[in-house]
Amino acid sequence: MKSSSHLSGEINYRLIRSRRKTLAIIIEADGSVVVRAPLRATLAQIEAVVMRTATWIKAKQELTKISQSQPAPKRFVAGETFPYLGQTYPLQIVTDGKAPLILDGTFQLQREALPQAEEVFTAWYRRRAAEVIGERVKWYARRHGFTYQCLRISSARTRWGSCSSKGTLSFTWRLVMAPLVVIDYVILHELVHLLVKNHSKEFWARLGELMPDYQTHRQWLRKNATVLAQIFG
Repeated sequence: MKSSSHLSGEINYRLIRSRRKTLAIIIEADGSVVVRAPLRATLAQIEAVVMRTATWIKAKQELTKISQSQPAPKRFVAGETFPYLGQTYPLQIVTDGKAPLILDGTFQLQREALPQAEEVFTAWYRRRAAEVIGERVKWYARRHGFTYQCLRISSARTRWGSCSSKGTLSFTWRLVMAPLVVIDYVILHELVHLLVKNHSKEFWARLGELMPDYQTHRQWLRKNATVLAQIFG
């Protein structure tokens, strides 16, 4: 087995040759690229494969970088920020509030609720998600003629939404932290699944008819997935 370092275009990679029969490109946990190639493969052949898959390699490296950027756990102290509909709001600890937690320019958390701060925030987000997402789903379904059975708010960390075979739409409460247009993308994504159950070309074409710039919002979710999934550790 032989190992050496190479540069192909903008891709740095470590080449490992062995008696294997096929060539494989591996993205390590730290984002580095390893190319495992047969002994008989020429450097020109290997370079051609690396160049041909450069876009895929960079995309995988970006996802690796995102997954490594773990947010610090929330401490629920004054000044700490929390997201809602794509904006961040600082936290205030108050003693004269009418509810455990309200949003009025800032998040205002009752001091006596501090021991249960995470549960209070989660309950607040869940209620707002039911309101915001519920209203948007009804509006888009009515506008585009979709019919669904029911809607539920879940606690999923890695799945923004889903559509069951019986027409039940599910959305994680964490989605309400994202910008409204991103929420709309996820809603339309699941509504289209009522008609097309897979992610075929037909599915993306139908979604594109309803939201031509959906790729922008899809990318936002990819970049911010880890932060929103781990907002409360």
